[in-house]
This record gives sequence, structure tokens and C-alpha cells, in this order.
Amino acid sequence: MTVQTKNRDRSVSALLSAKRLGVKCLTYGALIVGLAGSVGTVQAQDAAVNYPNRPIRIIVPFAAGGASDVLSRIIGKKLTEAWGQTVVVENKPGGNAQIGAAMVAKSEPDGYTLLVVDLSALTQAPTMMPNLTYSPEKDLTPVSVIAYSPHILVVANKLPVKTYDEFIAYAKKQKDPINFGAPLGAAPHLAGVLLSQKQAIPINFIGYKGGAQAITDLAGGQIDATMNSFLATYPMVRSGGFKLIAVASPNRFAPIPDTLTIAERIPGYVTGSFQGMMAPAATPPAIIEKIHTEINKIISQPDMQKQFADLGSDPDRRSPAEVRKWMAEERVYWAKVIKDGNVKLD
Repeated sequence: MTVQTKNRDRSVSALLSAKRLGVKCLTYGALIVGLAGSVGTVQAQDAAVNYPNRPIRIIVPFAAGGASDVLSRIIGKKLTEAWGQTVVVENKPGGNAQIGAAMVAKSEPDGYTLLVVDLSALTQAPTMMPNLTYSPEKDLTPVSVIAYSPHILVVANKLPVKTYDEFIAYAKKQKDPINFGAPLGAAPHLAGVLLSQKQAIPINFIGYKGGAQAITDLAGGQIDATMNSFLATYPMVRSGGFKLIAVASPNRFAPIPDTLTIAERIPGYVTGSFQGMMAPAATPPAIIEKIHTEINKIISQPDMQKQFADLGSDPDRRSPAEVRKWMAEERVYWAKVIKDGNVKLD
């Protein structure tokens, strides 16, 4: 009986010792993990303090001369002046902006490779292009929306209309659908799809490689209508190349205050060029915040305010978190428009 009790006491003692050892191991393990996390946080903070210490690349996934390219070069020059590091803009067009976007998504997440793009290319593409080599939502993270330039609805001079209401009535009366030119799958195309759905007008979409080609053909009378950013389109309106009948901004747009907004006829109709900056998803938040803060300083400068006004763009100061939320809402909204319109890219 005594032997059994001693044996049991030894077993309990051994078990308690093992538990204590286990607790110590767990404690040491947790401490190591905590220290590793702290070291990682410190390293990320140090990286932000020392950022940037070498040249930065801004990838623009469109050809030179467009809104993304123009704004990238303006912002890049200002960042160079602020930080004393060269900012190089590289144009990587193709694949409806997805080639350049994928390049940035797969880059080192250190803040030295950034993307400036019309954000519609990231919120609309996943529905139309399910076989993308990256996820715009998971592999990229927002830095800033730099500027917004609304689409304007313009029609050929040959059309016997002067107002938006006359245009809708004209489109409904025609035997054949009106010809609407736009890069297929891009934001101007989907703006036309939404217009067709909301106003119940038949539209024949004519595909172009870029908005500039559609504008040229509209001036020549080869197509009936198009939508494109104010920045890219309004100069031709001023020269009399075609007629402006509406703007897709949420409220009357300051450069053209007498022009009807489509939202006055279709509540909530807002489309346009939302020029934004993105970074690879794992970029340290401290670096994202540093870039965002500097961009907000830049777009608040008086000379930048004038440049934006001259370009027909409004600066946008939303935080990265606000941009992420807005982009998620845009993905859902445009996915429905695309599916309801049975929009597909061949």
C-alpha cells in the first residue's frame, strides 16, 4: 500500500513537473513569437522612417498621354521634389490595364513599385475577366484616389439633338440602335451599358482600342455617341467637333456648370475616371500612410489645385481604408451591371 502511494506521488510529481515545463515552453514560445512580431513591427517602422532611399517606379498600365499618365508625371515630379528621390513613370499598356497592374501586384511590397490607374480597371475587370493572373482585391492595396474626372456624354454634330432629353427620345425612335463607340470592357463602355439599361434605349457598341480613337471617329461622324473623361474629351467640344449633352458627375461640374448631370435623370448615376494609386498588398501600412500623406499635401497645393482645375479634375483625399471600402462597393455594383447586360469580352 505504501509502495503504491509513493509510486502514485512520484507520478503526480512527474506530471506536475511536465506541466510546469510545458507552461514554461509555451511561455517562452509566446515570448519568442511576441519578440519576432515586435522586431517585424520595428523593422516596418524603420523602413517607413528611411523611405524612400532609392528611386521609385510608378507603373501606368496605359499608353502615354492619357489621364493616368498625365497625373502620374505631375505627382511624380512633386514627390521627387518632396523626397529628393527620382520618381520614374513607366508605361506598360495592354490587356485592358491588367498587364501593368499584374506587374505591380507581383512586385516586392516595399513601396518602390507603385501603380497609377483608372480604378475602374480594378473594380470592373474581375467580373469580365475571371482568368486574371492576380487578384485586384487581394494582391493590391489602395494608397490614394488622386483625382476624379467625370465622363461626359457627347454626340455627333449630325444628330438632330441639342439636349440629353432630346437624345434619349431620338435614340428610342430610331429603327436601328445608335452606334456608341468605346474601348470594350473599359469604363466608358460600361457607362454606356448602364445608360442603355436605365433609359431603355437600344445601343450598338463599337469597339476601339482607346478612347482617343472613338473621339476622332465621333468628330468624323462615323459613330453617333461616346462617353469619355472630361479631361480627354472637352477640348474637342470647345473646338466644335461634337456636342456635349450631359456630364456623369454626382453634382453640377464646376468647369461646365450649365450642363445637365445624368444623375438628374437617373438618380445615383456617377461614372468617370477615378485616378488612383495602388501598391502591392503586403506593403507595410506605415509606408502606405507616408505616401498617402504626401500625396494629400501635394494635391492641396495652390498650383496643383489650378492644374487639376485646368485638367477638369477634382482632387480626392479619401484615406486608404475609405478607398478600399469604396472599391469593394464598386465591384458589387458593376458586377450586376455587367451580368444584367450580358457583357463579355471575346
